[in-house]
Amino acid sequence: MVSPTRLNDAFGELIYAVAISDGMIQEAEVETLQKFLAEHPRGKDIQWSFDYERQKGNSLMDTYNKALETLKENGPHPDYAYLVGVLEAVAEANAGFQKREGQLISNFQKSLRAHFLAYLDEHQLLT
Repeated sequence: MVSPTRLNDAFGELIYAVAISDGMIQEAEVETLQKFLAEHPRGKDIQWSFDYERQKGNSLMDTYNKALETLKENGPHPDYAYLVGVLEAVAEANAGFQKREGQLISNFQKSLRAHFLAYLDEHQLLT
């Protein structure tokens, strides 16, 4: 399990990757994100991570891959469903889902699911 700080950073990084995947971060996406995070107990920390990535203008794929690896290392977490909801809301915020946003979210879900299923299978936890 990774530290709560790294988990927060990964959430912010992944949200950043989805928001920037259509070429630029729209104000509607930022406003939607802020509404979601205002209700989350670690929202300020996740927002900080998103803002950091945005300020640095980090690469979409580098940021995405870094976040995905952190979440894989962390293992299953109840907030992953919440994260997917935030990703979908941010993607939908400005003129609906763009193809690349949808692909990124779908790839994230598939990659994480495949990783966890492979882990369970490897450790013979599935029957």
